[in-house]
Amino acid sequence: MKYRKVGRTDVEISAIAMGCWSIVGDQTWGPQDEQDAIAAIESSIDAGVTLFDTAPAYGNGYSEELVGRVLRPHRNEVVIATKLSGGEMRRENAIKACEASLRRLGTDCIDIYQIHWPDHDVPFEETASALQTLLDQGKIRVAGVSNFGPRDLADFLGILRPEVNQVAYSLLFRAPEFEALPICVENGVSVLCYSPLAEAMLTGKFKTADDVPAGRARTRLFSKDREQSRHSEEGAEKEAFEAVDRIRKIASRLGMPMAHLALAWLLHRDGVGAVLAGARNAKQARENAAAAEVELPDDVVGELADVTDEVKQKLGPNMDIWQTESRAR
Repeated sequence: MKYRKVGRTDVEISAIAMGCWSIVGDQTWGPQDEQDAIAAIESSIDAGVTLFDTAPAYGNGYSEELVGRVLRPHRNEVVIATKLSGGEMRRENAIKACEASLRRLGTDCIDIYQIHWPDHDVPFEETASALQTLLDQGKIRVAGVSNFGPRDLADFLGILRPEVNQVAYSLLFRAPEFEALPICVENGVSVLCYSPLAEAMLTGKFKTADDVPAGRARTRLFSKDREQSRHSEEGAEKEAFEAVDRIRKIASRLGMPMAHLALAWLLHRDGVGAVLAGARNAKQARENAAAAEVELPDDVVGELADVTDEVKQKLGPNMDIWQTESRAR
């Protein structure tokens, strides 16, 4: 495993992290056996993963509770990241929400505390004030944001420095590259990449758009006519699966799994601090962690960017992977 510093802090995290949404089992991911989820967390630790990212929204607190329970014996060796949910951005609410997460996690300090989505009904100054209080009280070590687009990120940087910006970023969703990623690079803000395998599309699991379950086919990559869609766009299904086929051929040429190639590509991008890969069992956890050791030649990194550029251009700079009216402005 390889390790990197968070933003401009001394907090160190693993390059491959475990995203802990999929372990709750819901309409997006389907049923989940708790013992498999526990095995995924424990296998991640064994493989050198130190960053575990969760949120109150994942299973209505269940993900935080499970992560906290399994990580308790390893607390001094791991970095726990969680989030401040929408509707909790007022100062008093934010402090109470953090304290509730601390209880669910069974810890006295959250290592990385992120605003889950920007709330444009509450002044950033008020939420930042709550985060500063939590920092001063030692209840959080690092303040960060998630799903912040270029305008919101620039505004927040002028109030309270976020050390991370967690965004959807993969070979098939490259919206951060238009504006937000350069701002992060310029200001030393670590980018944490979620959905790095595009809901398993970049594992090679699905051959066509119709193979993708409804819960995973609701992003802007897919047509607005999909069952659970919340956007109004035509999507990029044709372009995305043509790109997936080309990525599959590159992976075959290099003799490596597609997933390793996709995760390693992100780790070769400027500004990326860690890739948050979901794992629902021990085997997936081990496979994700192994991607940290993959070194890609510059020409392969460029080739992968070229084969996915059409998808990038079609989806454009909107960093909200779910909706046309972006909450990540």
